[in-house]
Amino acid sequence: MKWLVILGLVALSECMVKIPLTKIKTTQGAIREKQLLGKFLDEQSHSLSQNSDPDKKFSSHRLRNFQNIVYFGNITIGTPPQEFQVNFDTGSSDLWVPSVDCRSPSCSTHKRFNPQKSTTFQRLDQKIELIYGSGSMKGVLGRDTIQIGDLVITNQIFGLSQNQSSGVLEQVPYDGILGLAYPNLAVRGTTPVFDNLKNHKIISEPVFAFYLSSRPGNISTVMFGGVDHTYHKGKLQWVPVTQASFWQVAMSSMTINGKVVGCSHGCQAIVDTGTSLLVGPTHLVTDILKLINPKPMLDDQQVLSCDVVNSLPTLLLTINGIVYPVPPDYYVQRLTQEICFLSFQGGTETNHFGTSENWILGDVSLRLYFSVYDRGNNRIGLAPAV
Repeated sequence: MKWLVILGLVALSECMVKIPLTKIKTTQGAIREKQLLGKFLDEQSHSLSQNSDPDKKFSSHRLRNFQNIVYFGNITIGTPPQEFQVNFDTGSSDLWVPSVDCRSPSCSTHKRFNPQKSTTFQRLDQKIELIYGSGSMKGVLGRDTIQIGDLVITNQIFGLSQNQSSGVLEQVPYDGILGLAYPNLAVRGTTPVFDNLKNHKIISEPVFAFYLSSRPGNISTVMFGGVDHTYHKGKLQWVPVTQASFWQVAMSSMTINGKVVGCSHGCQAIVDTGTSLLVGPTHLVTDILKLINPKPMLDDQQVLSCDVVNSLPTLLLTINGIVYPVPPDYYVQRLTQEICFLSFQGGTETNHFGTSENWILGDVSLRLYFSVYDRGNNRIGLAPAV
């Protein structure tokens, strides 16, 4: 979520513009989000069934796909439960939702937690500030009961935002964020949700997994405590985590048409469900965009005619000796029938992940590959999604 991207659409003189990553210099725009959200809500249907084995502490939890841009699901907080939509984010470690004390415009467009209506809420004195690629929040910590599907955590510390930046956080269709990265990224003195699930043996295995579908009718899901192998094809290929903070792995190359376009001497990649795009160093991303899209539309290197998508090359990512193809159908976002958008973004050089070249593998690639996050062995499993 440090690099969450929302692609915003607005018709201005028949021009499509986008909301970019914070700190990245690119086209600015607004989002006609209410129209998109209305369409999205109409598309929702049945949820996935839960695992039927009572001895196996496993929970499969439905996620909603908003325009192939962001995935989120329901949790409840408090007694009686107050329901919220949250982004399950492997790129951060904190849980927070808006508070009734928040008067920022970005809070007023979302559900807000009311501590006075929860008999189990405990207010803590500690103030917090969290900064993401999509904005920031300031607030306080509290403690209460959290429920994700049939998984219940008591006395979970979480954030209550009292001030949120406008912009992307105001427009997103979810209320808050539930971070699933390692605990050293969390607010000091707090334990992330997944660590409490693991430490209190609420789940039987210290793993979670994501199936992020782009196909109509396929319900996306996050699963805790185990893996439903019906969501992937072939064996899971395990990749060691190189630094236990983000879900960070070593990547050996990125090629297009046999040409090395990134990671020429090896690099680090963060696997991040809270990022919409494939993000890398600006100069390399610029070269990739010029290679893929030599004749951009609207004076924007990321915008192209949808007529040419079928002729675009496949991006090949090599991770731990395995090649993971990303075809154009996945790295191109269709904005209208005629206008498409290349889902690459620069800017990782503004953050320091410990190496000179870093990439963030967001939902662009995770829609293709079922992903398993194994805290017990500090590794990520990848396999083609069904």
